Amino acid sequence: MKNVFLLTALAAASLQNAHAVDIKSGDWTVSVGGIVNAYYTAVSCSGDAVGGLALGDKGLGCGGQGDRTTIGNGLLPNGLVTSALSTQGGYDVKALIGIYNSTATDSAIGQNSVVDVRQAFFTFGNAQMGTVKLGRDYGIFGANAILSDMTLLGAGAPVQATQRGRVALGHIGAGYTYLGNYGQMTYSTPKSASGIGFDIGLMSPVSDTPILSAPVYTAKSSPQVQAQVTFARDGFKAWLGAKSQKFTSVTAGVRDLTMTGVEAGGSFTAGAFNVLANAQGGKALGILSDADQGDTKSKNYLLQATFKTSDNLKLGASYGISANDDNTAGTGGLKSNANLTVGAYYSLNNLITLVGEVGQTRSKAFSGRSARMNGAALGGIIFF
Repeated sequence: MKNVFLLTALAAASLQNAHAVDIKSGDWTVSVGGIVNAYYTAVSCSGDAVGGLALGDKGLGCGGQGDRTTIGNGLLPNGLVTSALSTQGGYDVKALIGIYNSTATDSAIGQNSVVDVRQAFFTFGNAQMGTVKLGRDYGIFGANAILSDMTLLGAGAPVQATQRGRVALGHIGAGYTYLGNYGQMTYSTPKSASGIGFDIGLMSPVSDTPILSAPVYTAKSSPQVQAQVTFARDGFKAWLGAKSQKFTSVTAGVRDLTMTGVEAGGSFTAGAFNVLANAQGGKALGILSDADQGDTKSKNYLLQATFKTSDNLKLGASYGISANDDNTAGTGGLKSNANLTVGAYYSLNNLITLVGEVGQTRSKAFSGRSARMNGAALGGIIFF
């Protein structure tokens, strides 16, 4: 089945062994696990005020200051995940709830009680029919890019405006669009002998959620559609994906909008080396969420290479850029965000990974103005 059930568990499974507590009773196995992480991030911003969702300028990158530090989450939040599995009537059944929370806030006495239930779904299926999923979970479009991003276990772009009270951004908005969380009904085919799999989902339609302005669009009645075909064999994996949704304008003089996006990518592993390339393009893909830049056409690119020097240490470099094609009203003048991150990831044991990253995020405006944020992150993550 398409591996978008549990972002945190998948990250752990691909890079180290997660150890949840399993409780068996009758036909059921209940698993309790989770993730906790914290990174000391230090950033310094310089350059012009670019406008729009410029991740590298002073307003967002450094939280309105020239320099700033935070001890908070990396790209992943903290989470407590409970699942229940059984086989009933010839069907494999699973139910999962994932509850997430952030590390850093701007208060030493305020209650850190903001809870984000990103996942609450159940699945049923078998090897012959494939798998059906019903409930709230991560989207299909963009999942391979973020799951393969080396900064998933680190911070990537340590944007202070999002890390305080939420998470760092990895390459979100500077290499790929966020995969999002949706109420959904999805179907995944059984994996064929040739290594081909197919996923299609109907997602509950969403309204635009611009960060710097009032909403311009609301969801139409028809659902968002996402689909993806994947191929995996002998260390090589490739994928093609697409998504689309219709939006209704809530602003006088602004026409209705149809979001469309396509994606293609692949990765290859040979011994200690791994390389990854991913490209996205379309209309209304947004920087941080669907249609948050209106009807803007944009492209996203991510390139990455990693090398394991030993069983415990992995070194890597990743570069991503998100570029708008036209200076539409929704961009706020933003032309592009780009991030380069170099990192070292050391597995202390099969639960804990220690991380050190340095990087630079650059934002450019259509007017020619530019800004940059230099950043570093040091910390670790545990899966249990």
